[in-house]
Amino acid sequence: MTTALTLTACGNEDTDAPAKGSDTTTGVEATTSSAPASSGRPEIELPGDISYTFDWPKTGDKEKDAVLADGEQSIKAVDQAIVKQDALDKAYLYYYEGEAAAETQKFVQDYVDHKAAITGSYRFYAPEVNVRKDGTASLSYCEDQGKAFVKYLETNKIKKTEVTAKSYVMYHTSLKKNDKGVWVITKLVSEGGHDQCQS
Repeated sequence: MTTALTLTACGNEDTDAPAKGSDTTTGVEATTSSAPASSGRPEIELPGDISYTFDWPKTGDKEKDAVLADGEQSIKAVDQAIVKQDALDKAYLYYYEGEAAAETQKFVQDYVDHKAAITGSYRFYAPEVNVRKDGTASLSYCEDQGKAFVKYLETNKIKKTEVTAKSYVMYHTSLKKNDKGVWVITKLVSEGGHDQCQS
């Protein structure tokens, strides 16, 4: 996820890389793992050196829980596009439309241009969901990027950056339910160093 690029999946704006990480690690050989596809949703396959924690407890509300579930898959879908180095990967296009899809394409292309991927651990927490009667919704949440890193593909080196306040990012997404019953993201804005995410 980024602050400057306002898209999901990695870090803050940097002069020589599209995302940020923290402290020192060494590369881990990736082994493919799969996120199960359901209800016709695309299968998402990610390397074993990327892990996620979603502290998103179920609300008990069917529609809110669906927004959270699709939100989780949308995050992983963008990461898959980065790993595959494909700015038009079909999986994320399943979950993003309009402005959000266009911005996501630019975001992923930045990684492709730098021949960079991602590695490390991502944690998402403090979700707030609001579902409206007109078939739209909003989802806000925090991301801890303190253990997330950029990995340069040509050298397999990990970019080293320290954890700062900007490692904690707040996201605000606008969604709508499409004709397939999927909650797709139409707009996404992010802010690094948000007070609410550091509490």
